[in-house]
Amino acid sequence: MRYQVPNGEKLQALFKNGQEFEGISLSFFDRTSARFEMQAGEETIPVTPRAGDNPALDVAAPLADGLVVVAHETTPSRLTYNEWEKFLAFAAHKDFPNAAADHAKAGWPLEKFRETYTRHAKALIAVGSGEGADREMGLATEFVAMTNPYAAGFDNQMRVQVLLEGEPRADAQVEVFERAPSREVTITLHRTDADGIATIPVSPGHEYLFDAVVLRPFDAQDPGDPVWETLWAALTFAVPF
Repeated sequence: MRYQVPNGEKLQALFKNGQEFEGISLSFFDRTSARFEMQAGEETIPVTPRAGDNPALDVAAPLADGLVVVAHETTPSRLTYNEWEKFLAFAAHKDFPNAAADHAKAGWPLEKFRETYTRHAKALIAVGSGEGADREMGLATEFVAMTNPYAAGFDNQMRVQVLLEGEPRADAQVEVFERAPSREVTITLHRTDADGIATIPVSPGHEYLFDAVVLRPFDAQDPGDPVWETLWAALTFAVPF
């Protein structure tokens, strides 16, 4: 996607499903989208693509000069863990060391158990100058960019706050995917402080995906319901040369 768009040109972005910036492009469908909107200055603009649109974001009308924040939340999806080791690997990767003990304490099975998950993504796009600021948008979980990578004088220190239901996530893991102009991808791990804030060094000309995951027991109502719930917060942006 283009993270910097001249004034008067359209904004376009794809829904991607994959890893390390690679994957398939997904079409837009109402049944998988719970919320889709843009924040431009003080204005919140609903994004209303048609079923099957790809790219999902294709806004022809010119927007005012400044920072545009695109937000999308999915409806819940489900997966089944057929192997206990795969769940353990996921919990370890996303830094939930107590997950195995909590699972055992609840008496849940070690295979063929289910998880429900949702995605809560934001993208920072510069229209013209790109000046402006992100703000909390009320997503179930979200990154709030406290610095603007497109602003004049940006010091290549990206400060973000991670929220869950509007409250800061202290000591949360932030996984950073960084793609260089050579297309090489590097991955680093960072942590938020007591206020849910992480300061992450970034490089001009590089594209970024920040990821923070919540893993928590799901309030199952019926046999066969998921026992775990994950909420995935993501933030994408690029740093200009």
